[in-house]
Amino acid sequence: MSKEKKKHKSEIPESGADSLHEPESPAADVPAGRGAEPPPPVEGAGVRPKLKRETYEAELARLHIELVKLQEWIRYSGLKVVILFEGRDAAGKGGMIKRITEPLNPRFARVVALGVPTEREKTQWYFQRYVAHLPAAGEMVLFDRSWYNRAGVERVMGFCTDEEYWEFLRSCPSFERMLVRSGIIVIKYWFSVSDEEQEQRFQARINDPTKRWKLSPMDLQARVKWVEYSKAKDEMFGYTDIKQAPWYVVNTNDKRRAHLNCITHLLSLIPYEDVPHETLTLPPRPDREGYIRPPMEYQTFVPEVF
Repeated sequence: MSKEKKKHKSEIPESGADSLHEPESPAADVPAGRGAEPPPPVEGAGVRPKLKRETYEAELARLHIELVKLQEWIRYSGLKVVILFEGRDAAGKGGMIKRITEPLNPRFARVVALGVPTEREKTQWYFQRYVAHLPAAGEMVLFDRSWYNRAGVERVMGFCTDEEYWEFLRSCPSFERMLVRSGIIVIKYWFSVSDEEQEQRFQARINDPTKRWKLSPMDLQARVKWVEYSKAKDEMFGYTDIKQAPWYVVNTNDKRRAHLNCITHLLSLIPYEDVPHETLTLPPRPDREGYIRPPMEYQTFVPEVF
């Protein structure tokens, strides 16, 4: 047993130690790109220049075509896909979800962003309110934060008890394995952002009235508790980075590169093919056949200010 595992074990309350499994694999076994936030770049040392807008938009347009093909294949094959987006505040989860869903049919690609649980939901099995949003055949569901709230914000801010927290770590791997066995593809992304970049984005939200709503008192507390969130994330990865549903870390210091990298990676995880389509022909519009349009003054139009 590695020293890291022993550390996890020693932190478990005695009442739950016997039934809480060890992490599936130590940090040393986690492939590159998973399991740890990238170190902040050293100024002037290998820092990649910002991606040009023209390059970004051209590549994004190409990837959007592939996302449409993927969605059509998911519908055609009856696949069920769940994608979790987790990470620090202002790491770019919402923007990433928008980039993915822009070209997709919203009837079959749903975004789930649950609010604070109601008093009734607090008495339910923890995963219950998330289960209601799982996909049926042919659907893709994107969770803007998910059941991992318990291992992050609830743990750090004291919104759950120690018993509830450790029960989550016991249950979550089994819950996700059950989803996978039932035929659901589970993909988990962690969006990593450096301390400096997060601060810049917070300042931008404070100064921009169109973005100020994104900044909550909880976000400000997250800045104060940066280290506590880091420890909670490391603990969470230690127990839930499982082979059936591994964590994939996205470096989001450069939003444009992050969008392209994440979409490219997502497309690589689900093999897909072109779906055969019938040739469509636009039929001619029939004659009015006696139809008389009501006078225009009978309708209320929006003023043409521009």
